[in-house]
Amino acid sequence: MVTVLARGWWAIALRGLLAVIFGVAAFAWPGMTLRVLVFLFGAYALVDGAFAVAAALVGRKLDRPWWTLLLEGLIGIGAGMLIVVWPGITELVLLYLIAAWAVVTGAFAVMAAIRLRAEIRGEWVLALSGAVTVVFGLALIIWPGAGALAVIWLIGAYELLFGTLLLALAFRLRAVARPSPAERPSASPGGMSQDLAH
Repeated sequence: MVTVLARGWWAIALRGLLAVIFGVAAFAWPGMTLRVLVFLFGAYALVDGAFAVAAALVGRKLDRPWWTLLLEGLIGIGAGMLIVVWPGITELVLLYLIAAWAVVTGAFAVMAAIRLRAEIRGEWVLALSGAVTVVFGLALIIWPGAGALAVIWLIGAYELLFGTLLLALAFRLRAVARPSPAERPSASPGGMSQDLAH
């Protein structure tokens, strides 16, 4: 599992960067309506799901556990498409769709972190990002009638925190993906690696 994530660290970093940009936009665009924000969130879920599917397909080629990432990605793509292409949908239904997406994908992230405990130090970053996502989804379910501004701030705060956690996870995985000095071919006195010298 850690190999799958480490190979796709750049995709996780892009997901994190996209989330941070989205969060900043939610706070920086005060005149944004809730419908516009939710539409943008749908586009984000679509792109985020596509990155998760890409990481899953890399894992499948490596013969590593990949189905959870694939399922998470497909759920993101499905939720994003529903939000983007269903023009008559009400804001309340949109919020419930986002909430369901958040609870399911957050739960998958927590499950992945539990599986990674034996393989990587710092798996708590992934667990925390999953827990934050679940809490965000539950907050939308519990307070669906909150004012538009409150929902916009909630979504913006979630995206900033989630994106920051994903970026931290991506750079941890990048360090795992790089071979350690002990794994690199050592150079012989003549400037050739030991493997080439023989």
